[in-house]
Amino acid sequence: MAKVKQLVSAKVMNEGLKYIEKDPMDNLPKLLDWSEKLITRENHKGFHRKFQDIVADPDGNWYKLIERFFEELSPQSRQKFLVNYMVNSGIVGIPMQDKAKAKYNCNVPWAILMDPTSACNLKCTGCWASEYDKTDSLSYDLLDRIIREGKEIGIFMYIFSGGEPLVRKNDLIKLAEEHSDCAFLSFTNATLVDEEFAKKLGELGNFGLAISVEGPGDATDMRRGEGTFDKVMHAMDLLKKEGVVFGFSTCYHKYNTDSVATDEYIDFLIDKGCTFGWYFTYMPIGKDAVTDLIATPEQREFMYHRVRELRSEKPIFLLDFWNDGEYVHGCIAGGRRYLHINANGDVEPCAFVHYSNVNIKDVSLIEALQSPLFMQYKENQPFNENHLRPCPVLDNPEKIQDMVDKSGAYSTQPIDREDVRDLTAKTKEPAEKWAETADKIWEEKTENKKKKYADAIYK
Repeated sequence: MAKVKQLVSAKVMNEGLKYIEKDPMDNLPKLLDWSEKLITRENHKGFHRKFQDIVADPDGNWYKLIERFFEELSPQSRQKFLVNYMVNSGIVGIPMQDKAKAKYNCNVPWAILMDPTSACNLKCTGCWASEYDKTDSLSYDLLDRIIREGKEIGIFMYIFSGGEPLVRKNDLIKLAEEHSDCAFLSFTNATLVDEEFAKKLGELGNFGLAISVEGPGDATDMRRGEGTFDKVMHAMDLLKKEGVVFGFSTCYHKYNTDSVATDEYIDFLIDKGCTFGWYFTYMPIGKDAVTDLIATPEQREFMYHRVRELRSEKPIFLLDFWNDGEYVHGCIAGGRRYLHINANGDVEPCAFVHYSNVNIKDVSLIEALQSPLFMQYKENQPFNENHLRPCPVLDNPEKIQDMVDKSGAYSTQPIDREDVRDLTAKTKEPAEKWAETADKIWEEKTENKKKKYADAIYK
């Protein structure tokens, strides 16, 4: 039944896209009215209504982002985004995930993050991937198996990290071709993007890139090596020319927070062709990881407010992996919305949680989701009633320690395995300091919501 719905929905969206492209911004509202019949979940209906409001406001930044969608992306990128991302991973996939959750009594994610290789052509300061053995890799057949098992339970979104995933770009292209009904995204330093690869991505349409930048020129080069920023800018030029979906990925820390969210910087990246941006805060993962880079509570609060300002002003879709916990009700790891499979095959709850009970080479995807550590996540989420403190490592370190202890999980770092108590010793003080600030913000938000509710009732 799900397969039939997937095929029907895809056909409808393809025909709808043909209709839209005759006059995109005039015909889009008509298509939205038409597509409303495909939506069954109440929360999706809410998103649909918001989208209708967006296309009714030509002066709004979101309207302008949609214009960019039709002006800058290749026809294949537009088509695959609508069908694979919105229909397959959303309308079709999420109900399948819900059924699998009920059947197997475990979390079932919306996306799987996996490392095709631990190898990388750079050595960035503070990168936890540097702790891994550079010879580790997941075979093509294993990557293919994971995707096939994932699609059976409604997972149509696959993200690559590493290492540098594009060391394996030929295999990744082959996977995107083989699974043309899925959406793929790769985190990358972009230094391996060339004209041939950019052209292929534009033709495929279902493979986008999240390009790592740490701020203007010197800030990126400081962490990633001299000349890296110029190579990244060249890669963006190639990708924009071919109409590829791409954006930036930024790790904000103590020494770059002021520069990565300025109007000038975001406008610059929009002009380069970025349609989205993904902010992460620095995590001291690995025995040699420095704690000096951890953002201060003041900096994290600044990013909380600043990203929301930019969302209301700029034609780009911005996400903040930590500070957006309020929108997803806390931590999304442990299979709740995503999981991570490292290059050795260890199935981890999160890219920043290097502990596991199982290896995907030995178990099925469902068995991995039912493993002790993943079940601990399921039982304990959310880790804090304050969703601005979502993380069991950075915000609630006692939680990760307890879950690792109870599940008997092992450290997945083959070099200098890190005891969970060594990890939490680094995050305990930052967590306590952030708690004071986060609780203040959360209390203010809660009071404002109560006031708005009361005003609505008694007005």
